[in-house]
Amino acid sequence: MATAALLRRVSKTQNLSLLCRPSRSLNFTSISALMDRNPIGVPCQVRSIVTAVETVAGFDEMVVGTQQKFYMLGGKGGVGKTSCAASLAVKFANNGHPTIVVSTDPAHSLSDSFAQDLTGGMLVPVEGVDSPLFALEINPEKAREEFHTVNPKTMDGMGLGMLADQLGELKLGELLDTFPPGLDEVIAISKVMQFVESQEYNKFTRIVFDTAPTGHTLRLLSLPDFLDAFLGKMMKLKKKLASATSALKSMFRKEEAQQDTEDKLEVLRERMAKVRDLFRDSDRTEFVIVTIPTIMAVNESSRLCASLSKESVPVWRLIVNQVLPPSASHSDCKFCAMKRKDQMRALDIIRNDPQLSSLRLVQAPSFDVEIRGVPALNFMGNTVWR
Repeated sequence: MATAALLRRVSKTQNLSLLCRPSRSLNFTSISALMDRNPIGVPCQVRSIVTAVETVAGFDEMVVGTQQKFYMLGGKGGVGKTSCAASLAVKFANNGHPTIVVSTDPAHSLSDSFAQDLTGGMLVPVEGVDSPLFALEINPEKAREEFHTVNPKTMDGMGLGMLADQLGELKLGELLDTFPPGLDEVIAISKVMQFVESQEYNKFTRIVFDTAPTGHTLRLLSLPDFLDAFLGKMMKLKKKLASATSALKSMFRKEEAQQDTEDKLEVLRERMAKVRDLFRDSDRTEFVIVTIPTIMAVNESSRLCASLSKESVPVWRLIVNQVLPPSASHSDCKFCAMKRKDQMRALDIIRNDPQLSSLRLVQAPSFDVEIRGVPALNFMGNTVWR
């Protein structure tokens, strides 16, 4: 009975006039009428009926400047990271920034969010925005094939040519017959390398990462330090072996190849250091934590914030997604009143949490329909990223 009543009330928001005045009915933010009556690019004056968020996101700060900046959105699985990342990318593009949005989550949903096929592992243009916007889903299967073939040209294009050379020399390619743990993070790192170093991507001033759930994301952020230490030990080992086998190598005339290998390892270490420094550069990078108002999600977000702080990754904003408006607790919907009460308890925990309380808190409201396609993402972006 309560569910049926809830569905009947949600259906009433299809009337556009309900968006322009308060109502005693269930006050989710309604975008369904906007999507039904307005094609892409046609302006529409719509007022949200939800109460203003506690703090604006500070989008004016995020949009200032033409220097290339990186925004990484992450958090617990299922909290709406993809919608928040996609809506931020659309907002940047509509404010004059050529933008790329990249999904590093093995279980991609960026294609669903944009209602467009992005599964090819290549940059795909997104239509319906004012400035260039490209989207990319990193393809795990394609990455597996690239690692199996160990093709130096292919790997070098990914920023991992040095690794391919090493595998070729050491005859270790067969070790990659199985999908290596952390490969998604390695490929994501290679993409960051491309965005930083390639002239092709210089024109993009905003790059948004839709990251995997918390565990994958922490592994991604710690990977540059791990690879730096790993490569350093590998180089020391090779030098020790080189001194012991110099006579044998001189017989086969491989001194130049040995030096070339060491040079490539050193270059790879330097590139890893660039990525590590980028992750910690507060002028160019920001990690935005996304959560929902439940105690479990808030607790995980607190642990994530502590881990990011340990890695010296800049974190300034916390997006609390799917928040019910206060008026819902005064309606005749008992379910909504109980849900809002539960959410208020979670918001109180955030305000008193030693890790999260210092962040800029932004409440993103619930919407009456699924956020899918550029018009819906544009509406969400204008609601959340203010």
